[in-house]
Amino acid sequence: MAGKNRRILVASGNPGKVAELRAMLGGDIEWVGLADFPDVVEIEEDGSTFAENARKKAVGYAKATGLWTIADDSGLVVDALDGRPGVKSARFSGEKDADRTLIDHKNMVKVLGMIEGVPKEKRTARFVCRLCLASPEKELIETEGTLEGIIAEKAIGENGFGYDPIFFVPGLNKTVAQLTPEQKNAISHRGNAIRKLRGLLDELIREQ
Repeated sequence: MAGKNRRILVASGNPGKVAELRAMLGGDIEWVGLADFPDVVEIEEDGSTFAENARKKAVGYAKATGLWTIADDSGLVVDALDGRPGVKSARFSGEKDADRTLIDHKNMVKVLGMIEGVPKEKRTARFVCRLCLASPEKELIETEGTLEGIIAEKAIGENGFGYDPIFFVPGLNKTVAQLTPEQKNAISHRGNAIRKLRGLLDELIREQ
């Protein structure tokens, strides 16, 4: 990838997301996260869609730091729950907690409880990821990726984060939490959105 010494902010305090983006986009770029900007005020995710939230975060943090910024909004969409938790995925069981493992567990328990007894064929769901790259002046690139699956009856697997342990991928006969990071990146909603973004980012940087 071109663009030597370009610094790009990944607008997330989630180290898992930052690591995924860094691993998949790589290149001659210095990737930084929100942890590198402790004084920047958190931008509220109050949009009604994944696209609105990604756009708001990317533009807001780019203006606050002066850096090109990649932001994502992603979540779990469960058909039997009329699309919930959707944009509320991270806070489905309440406000975010400093203990990410605890809030992930609470969120999964809530989803499993709400669809308890629902037959397998009606437990269809998808992970959705919307990515937005913005400069301090404007939005530059937007992409979206999805991963189709089924909500398992219980949490299985130790890898990943969020709802990964209850998201079963029929083609692999495993939950996302049973996959290695490389296997997950190859099929994940975020991976699919990042792959779409990579070529566009390469082209954008070459034009600078």
